[in-house]
Amino acid sequence: MLMAKETRPAIRTLRGWAISVLQEAGAIRECEEHGWMQDLADPHARERAFDIARRDPPPGVSLEAASVAIAEMLDSIGDSCPECPPDFA
Repeated sequence: MLMAKETRPAIRTLRGWAISVLQEAGAIRECEEHGWMQDLADPHARERAFDIARRDPPPGVSLEAASVAIAEMLDSIGDSCPECPPDFA
């Protein structure tokens, strides 16, 4: 029986790759209504994302550059959607 290794979809930019890794690790999610990325503030998920970046960076990208891309994306994403009304619960 032929077994294929599951690979990530081809990503055109380093930014897109970083978003994909962060979503895979569970560190960020997309607002279902507006599409903005939201930081879930999960330290374990963040560490999983950095582990993925160190273990499997995109072709032609150094381990350091991959880790920097993850860190930059985390720094640029807020914990709430700017278009959703504030939750006063």
